[in-house]
Amino acid sequence: MSKLDVVRAWKDEEYFSGLSVSERSRLPADPACLTELTDKELISADGGTTTLFTFTIWFCPFKTE
Repeated sequence: MSKLDVVRAWKDEEYFSGLSVSERSRLPADPACLTELTDKELISADGGTTTLFTFTIWFCPFKTE
């Protein structure tokens, strides 16, 4: 099965329905399907940590005479 056929099977439900059981079994997993991540993977994912406080301090010089 060509890469084009694989992508078409993922995107076109009618095309996928027309495939035989044997052809369907040879398809790789759809990359848009749900993926289970371990807790360790979730924590290391971008945005997986919590930020409690965010602030900015600006220092303005005062003119003294």
